[in-house]
Amino acid sequence: MKIVVIGGTGLIGSKLVAILSASGHEVVAASPSKGVNTITGEGLAEALAGAAVVVDVSNAPSFDEKVVTDFFRTSGGNLAAAEAKTGVRHHVALSIVGTDSVADLGYFRAKVEQERLIAQSGIPYTIVRATQFLEFLAGIADGHADGDTVRLAPVQFQPIAADDVATILAETALAQPLNGRIDIAGPDRGPFADIIGRYLKAVGDRRNAVGDPAARYFGGSVTEFSLVPTGPARLGRISLTDWLERSKAGA
Repeated sequence: MKIVVIGGTGLIGSKLVAILSASGHEVVAASPSKGVNTITGEGLAEALAGAAVVVDVSNAPSFDEKVVTDFFRTSGGNLAAAEAKTGVRHHVALSIVGTDSVADLGYFRAKVEQERLIAQSGIPYTIVRATQFLEFLAGIADGHADGDTVRLAPVQFQPIAADDVATILAETALAQPLNGRIDIAGPDRGPFADIIGRYLKAVGDRRNAVGDPAARYFGGSVTEFSLVPTGPARLGRISLTDWLERSKAGA
């Protein structure tokens, strides 16, 4: 079948396109660089013509709440309209575990709005909420650094590898719509500081990761289980240990 991946040239999108293409499907990697812009609508109708499934893994160009919210509202509205006209049968969207549990984090509030619009669009859908990606551990450490110390909220953390995210999204795209959401996470859960500490040690970073009750998560206030699934979840196969070994081998 024909599947359109919005954000198909990014970290997750490029992996998803490769998996679906290898399975014999006609896959369109849609992004502004490919002439498909969900904000302006450029190329959207042409890309979606004949498509059975759309998978949206796109991201906003900024973490500013207004910019992100406007992005998802505009992009989501244009996508829903184009999907209705072209007869798309399943809309799959990548979201974030804990979006509705970190009320003072603007990006999470914007993702909640995106999910609401998808549910109200009238297009059959599945929302896949993922925990933070292992590929972003470096950015997390840098974003919470205080000199030689990385100060992290004393909460649970369960990051997932991008390869696992792409695999699960591919399977979801080929399944029937749930008209609901699923949570996905990595196989390893532990204290935030412990996991970031293992990463820092593996890459030879001498900074020390510590749990700090005063620390916030990119400015947001989090509780112990804000960043991990609190109910049933599908777990990826790539462990933190395996991912660290692969990362070192590919360095």
